[in-house]
Amino acid sequence: MSDIAAGTRSHSAAVTAPPVRLDPRHLPLAVTIGLFVVMFGAGSTLFDGFFSLQVFLNFFIDNAFLAISAIGMTFVILSGGIDLSVGSVIALTTMVSASLVEKHGVSPAVVIPLVLAMGAGIGLVMGLIIHYFEVQAFIVTLAGMFLARGLCYLISIDSITITDRFYVDVSSHRIPFLFDTAITWNVVIALVLFAVALYLAHYTRFGRTVYAIGGSEQSALLMGLPVPRTKVLIYTFSGFCSALAGVAFTFYMVSGYALHAGGMEMGAIAAVVIGGTLLTGGSGTLIGTLFGVLIYGTIQTLIMFEGTLSSWWTKIVIGLLLLFSCLLQRLFERRPRPA
Repeated sequence: MSDIAAGTRSHSAAVTAPPVRLDPRHLPLAVTIGLFVVMFGAGSTLFDGFFSLQVFLNFFIDNAFLAISAIGMTFVILSGGIDLSVGSVIALTTMVSASLVEKHGVSPAVVIPLVLAMGAGIGLVMGLIIHYFEVQAFIVTLAGMFLARGLCYLISIDSITITDRFYVDVSSHRIPFLFDTAITWNVVIALVLFAVALYLAHYTRFGRTVYAIGGSEQSALLMGLPVPRTKVLIYTFSGFCSALAGVAFTFYMVSGYALHAGGMEMGAIAAVVIGGTLLTGGSGTLIGTLFGVLIYGTIQTLIMFEGTLSSWWTKIVIGLLLLFSCLLQRLFERRPRPA
């Protein structure tokens, strides 16, 4: 009898056990991953040759600089801020690199650390102004955007082609991968930065403070978190990522030009938001940002395989997805969380 009763109780517990529910905070990421799978599957069904490892790797090869800048933008948006200077800092990095290497004969071993320090310095100054002078991030980074783009034109109004052997070799070199495929050094740079950023976001006090600031800056201050220092470091890191994206863009284009990366900041913001990061801050993941970049690359590749559509359709589709993501985030915010 006791065995029967025990069996009945266990059966009853199994029947009444609450269903497993997905945390609403993870729903945007789930939707993003699902959207990528659907789009990639549709392309594989519609176009011969689309379903291949090399095509998938090309998403990274052609958008490595976008992924790098989007990683920095993720930290900014997680904190509830915005950075509009990204594209201009990328262009300035290409112009400074090309000018120093081609016109002044400076070694790439000096140029690359120099431009990375320049990008981090621009971010540092913007972060200091945003926090200590309490100026809106939109205004400060907008000023940074105009300043960096203007400096590009002071260097040269023409494109500067880079003939230095190091840049040419890095641009043309392919690193063997699985099944006769290959990747570029830009992809390696982007993935290494992604791994470092993932560690910073989830395993350091800096990352926890970023999320806390985005959730409620006042609460973060009351908890004794280093809010001033973290806010400055966020924009410093974003500036560094923009400059690193500029280095990757220089490897990709092998030139410096004032019009490079026009609107790249909007592409980075779109990738972050489509990846499920809330524009208001406090919620989001770098994995979602990575899938946002993959969706961007998938749309570009689908249009290329289709052959008759203008490349401007990429902007149109990204705009629609961005609007859809924002509406979806609002719905998830209003949805009551399970007890």
